[in-house]
Amino acid sequence: MTITDDLQKLLDILPQDLRQILEKHPQRDNLVEVVLDLGRRPEARFPNLTEYLSETPVTQAQIDDCISRVGTFGGDNRAGIEQTLHRISAIRNRNGKIIGLTCRIGRAVFGTIGMIRDLVETGQSILMLGRPGVGKTTALREIARVLADDFNKRVVIIDTSNEIAGDGDVPHPAIGKARRMQVAHPEQQHQVMIEAVENHMPEVIVIDEIGTELEALAARTIAERGVQLVGTAHGNQIENLIKNPTLCDLVGGIQAVTLGDDEARRRGSQKTVLERKAPPTFEIAVEMTERQKWVVHESVADTVDNLLRGRVPSPQVRTVDENGKVKIVRQLTAINGRGQQPKESSAMSAEKQANGWRSSGRMQPLPPLELQPEQSPGKSEFDRLLDRSLYSDGFDFDETRQAGPNGEDLPLHIYPYGVSRHQLEQIIEVLNLPVVLTKDLDSSDAILALRSHVKNHAKLRHMAKARHLPIQMIKSSTIPQITRGLRRILHMEEPAIADDKELQLFLHSGTDDEMDALEEARLAVEQIVIPKGQPVELLPRSSQVRKMQHELVEHYRLKSHSFGEEPNRRLRIYPA
Repeated sequence: MTITDDLQKLLDILPQDLRQILEKHPQRDNLVEVVLDLGRRPEARFPNLTEYLSETPVTQAQIDDCISRVGTFGGDNRAGIEQTLHRISAIRNRNGKIIGLTCRIGRAVFGTIGMIRDLVETGQSILMLGRPGVGKTTALREIARVLADDFNKRVVIIDTSNEIAGDGDVPHPAIGKARRMQVAHPEQQHQVMIEAVENHMPEVIVIDEIGTELEALAARTIAERGVQLVGTAHGNQIENLIKNPTLCDLVGGIQAVTLGDDEARRRGSQKTVLERKAPPTFEIAVEMTERQKWVVHESVADTVDNLLRGRVPSPQVRTVDENGKVKIVRQLTAINGRGQQPKESSAMSAEKQANGWRSSGRMQPLPPLELQPEQSPGKSEFDRLLDRSLYSDGFDFDETRQAGPNGEDLPLHIYPYGVSRHQLEQIIEVLNLPVVLTKDLDSSDAILALRSHVKNHAKLRHMAKARHLPIQMIKSSTIPQITRGLRRILHMEEPAIADDKELQLFLHSGTDDEMDALEEARLAVEQIVIPKGQPVELLPRSSQVRKMQHELVEHYRLKSHSFGEEPNRRLRIYPA
């Protein structure tokens, strides 16, 4: 990895006494920026250290002397030194006079994109995210050079603040054969982006700091014309862009969708959810968490869809060791930023990528996720709808309880309200669910309640909201309804066909007449209704026995109706 910084040219604009101190400083090569504020001591900032360069406060004469040695300050209050990558930013008073300077060292680092070189070669658009100072602009500069020199592509850099290719009319050699278009005023960046496509036929456009809605729209227009985009945006993670109405179009845009009853029931979500509106402008996103550690989302569309449905994305984590070797691991990252330990894999199977009970259909421990936050009056409707959608596809609980002696997760505590406790205990025992029933609302993780009881009990809703407890409502206290409610709480997919264990719930006990009636219904469903697609009428039964038959038929995801007059009233089962 080669580093070029032209540090001496930046030191030459500083006052002589400060320049001499920095030239002899042992951390000279690691200098990040020098801060000069009127009436304050001058500061030198290093990666993990800040120290004063002098006990004498900075004077206006010293600031004016520095200004005279640099280029003209633009509309964004930035200037540069010709043929260098250094940036000098100004702080002005109310009258427009410069009373402070931030002199930031710009370094051309060759070899920084070794971690994502394979992604750059694909020709897909790449979005770089990260906090200030993590190296986004340095990476952009190197990507532009590699695409122009190594792959012989026509690359145009939209250089708003002359930060990528340096100050002056001649661009810095660090960008290679790439061309640079300067922007006279920052608010015109989107116009220059479109102009670059229309006038100069680029194959790749490099943009730094996409920050406005017009720039996001211009980026989408460019991507739709088949031009590869490489850019940065304000935000540390993709979740930040989803919640940002100005920039959410970069990841496809977000819209509220009202689902039909069947679809909402299938998803186990509310009827109004958020979904991605269009294909993302950038196919790949890279979260630069540290200089040597990047989180890569190979498919932004899949990541956004997973986040909006409350699922856990599974991005790559790429690091570089001391020998320059790239290491790729797969990490299951939770929505709130806390994730499981990474699992080493460069190409994981679909089975290993499936996260949680809902995606795999088998009971597996979920990564810890926070409870749904309480809505506050200060939140916008966009944020409230987003919060609901992130937690609507089942429930995610904060599993901070300690593990059992064999490393297994401790059970989920559920508070039943208006639901038959005997049936609940029976279902939990037969299906071997990791659930414990509790009579203490404060120690519960969720509430399972009848819908009619919840609607008529405002105090329960208030207590659940105060304790951040999700409420899973069911229509009736029947075995199929209770089973589905527990499955949704535990993020378990409902089986497409009847499970033998669940059938035991219906056939476990009862009188001979009840057992005969249930066996008659089971045989009718399994031998006639499902394989032949024909409706079947059962023998007349009492109302209590017919209710049990209805529950059994509902377990098979079929519909049934009672017809006829007593005592000849009987069940008719319909195919799906």
